[in-house]
Amino acid sequence: MTEVLTATLTDPVRRTASHPARRDILAPLAIGLFAWLVSFAWSWQPSYWGDEAASVMSAERSVPELFRLLGHIDAVHGAYYLFLHFWIDLFGASELATRLPSALAIGVAAAGTVILTRMLMDARVALVAGAVFAVLPRVTYMGAEARSTAGATMLAVWVMVLLVYLLQRPSAHSRIRGMLWGVFAVGLAAGFYTFLYLVLLIPVQALLVILLTLRSPDRRSAVRSWLIATGAAVTVAAPVFFWGVQQREQISFLARRPQVDVLTAAVNQWFLGVPLAVVAWLLILIGVAAVLARRRHRTPEVTTGTVSLTLALSWMLVPTAILLAGTHLVAPMYSLRYLSICTPAVAIAMSIGIVALRHRWLRLLAMALVAFTLLPTYAYQRGDFAKNDGSDWRQTADVLAAQALPGDAVVFDESVLPSRKPRLALHLYPDAFRGLIDVTLGQPYQLTDSLWDTTVPLTDRQSSLGAVSRIWLLQDATGAPLSQGADVALLAHQGFSVEQTILVNRTTIIEMTR
Repeated sequence: MTEVLTATLTDPVRRTASHPARRDILAPLAIGLFAWLVSFAWSWQPSYWGDEAASVMSAERSVPELFRLLGHIDAVHGAYYLFLHFWIDLFGASELATRLPSALAIGVAAAGTVILTRMLMDARVALVAGAVFAVLPRVTYMGAEARSTAGATMLAVWVMVLLVYLLQRPSAHSRIRGMLWGVFAVGLAAGFYTFLYLVLLIPVQALLVILLTLRSPDRRSAVRSWLIATGAAVTVAAPVFFWGVQQREQISFLARRPQVDVLTAAVNQWFLGVPLAVVAWLLILIGVAAVLARRRHRTPEVTTGTVSLTLALSWMLVPTAILLAGTHLVAPMYSLRYLSICTPAVAIAMSIGIVALRHRWLRLLAMALVAFTLLPTYAYQRGDFAKNDGSDWRQTADVLAAQALPGDAVVFDESVLPSRKPRLALHLYPDAFRGLIDVTLGQPYQLTDSLWDTTVPLTDRQSSLGAVSRIWLLQDATGAPLSQGADVALLAHQGFSVEQTILVNRTTIIEMTR
């Protein structure tokens, strides 16, 4: 059994081969293009949902309005919102346009995953790692979403690539090394501004520094350089850390969710389903067995396989353990999506297990099992109602665009969570609501210090309905039925009657005429 597991991992990679040669550049380019295509394909199909509404609506503010918002909430997403502001100016605010940067970031991250793995192991493991990364459900999820996690993952990979490069070349020219350590610091700081939780990778990097400099005569210099660069990155990112702490109440909603146990995290954090999770963890265990067998039978020193596997496992498990422990012991801070930045490590760990299988048909079978178990999740992610358990705002807007007329009024359900309010469809698909009267609008979101519009109760706006002959009620079908019934009853008292009721998916559209 040991021979089967170690046959393809026995020869350590020479240091001179760890740097991708020119002939190897095509591999990361091809994998990067493949990953971009997988994430981009049908990414425009699902309707927007609440978190994407926060991205798009924040980005559509003027720059002064955006900075005023960030002084009160979402400062940790400020860099992404500012980028998206200028992107939308160029390409518009459609689902295709706003999700495209995430798909591009996934492509660049996949190329980086190939290069990073190639620097530590052989080309076969690198290619498999890039391909596995490209199709992981958590990756294809964030690659089709207008949020910052894909960009953060891209930065995490490439910062790690640069760190490995610097640690493997202690004899490089001092001026060039100094410049590269500066680039490392800038990239790490950019990662913090893009997604604050990238700070969880610092202990992972510390372990990598120790492993790669274990027998190096320049160990002290390398450790000192890393500490200085990391300290500089943290210092530059101090404002976002400060505002993140000041605005920590914005993740207080996590306290209302059931606490996630380890088994749930193991299944849903990266794999989004039991079948793939079983296959993935089995492959990871095979990789662990292969590397341990190699150490026991070949050599006691730290090998490239040991470094690669240790990097992958620590990248996967350390941030997860910190967030889970912090949530249980300190305050809610864990969400399944927050550990998207660990997906490159998951791919590397799985690829070590796949390549460790001796026979080619076993490796092909393993890849086929991965593909077979993830296809249903991928198909669901590209469906009309894939976001947030069935967000249907675009389809709701299509109904209004087809049936509502200028001068009609619209009343939105305000009884549900802010991120699930049908009102958000008004700002995400404004053409469908053009000419309609927003009865309960208090103050547009652009003029507030919060993410959303302020509204007034329908009972306070009865006098404005005198000239209205038709009203469209948009109700969340999962919301409070008493509130929904109250709106219908109030309008009935004003002389309106229900003309038709349309259930889109989770939004109910009620047409009432006088």
